[in-house]
Amino acid sequence: MSPRPSPDCAAASWIINSELPWQRVLTFGPAAFDSHARLRFIPDPTRAGQDETDGAVATGGLSETEQLNIVVSTLLSYTTTPQELFFAFWDGYGFPMPGARFETPHREFFLYHGSVSENGSWDIATEDQAPGQPWLPEPAYIWPADRSWCISNDVDPHWTGIGAGAEAIEALCEDERLDVIPADPAQPQPFYT
Repeated sequence: MSPRPSPDCAAASWIINSELPWQRVLTFGPAAFDSHARLRFIPDPTRAGQDETDGAVATGGLSETEQLNIVVSTLLSYTTTPQELFFAFWDGYGFPMPGARFETPHREFFLYHGSVSENGSWDIATEDQAPGQPWLPEPAYIWPADRSWCISNDVDPHWTGIGAGAEAIEALCEDERLDVIPADPAQPQPFYT
């Protein structure tokens, strides 16, 4: 079943009610996983105050969406609920989506649920998008019903945070198509200005 609007926000309660600092929840997810990593869409800055457009080059030739599809496809092997996923879309793109709406500090989201294709793609039917919506944004969060992992794809960083078990993180770090590195969410992370 392709992702459909969720009727309520119960599945997002672990995000909504997380007691972690809001910046950490936005960038690495709501729970304390065994391991964490960052999927870098462009290399980290090499100096303080560096702008994203100042010398940063895309890695691997894959789009951000293609890279996220690979991550989701890989992580499906590390959940007992691969056909029951949740997708939270940030509301800041200027079009209201029909999913249930929930808030965290500094962000609001629309919640969807369903499954993905074999390659990890989350194709949402046109009738489940906002009227006149020109494109489908990447989810800000993706997680399975058993909460065995969480992808946190906030709009501000040049990377996506991933929380999962050690074996899942190791598999992502070893995938040569991706630029995934281990991360400690308790430590400061690199950001462009």
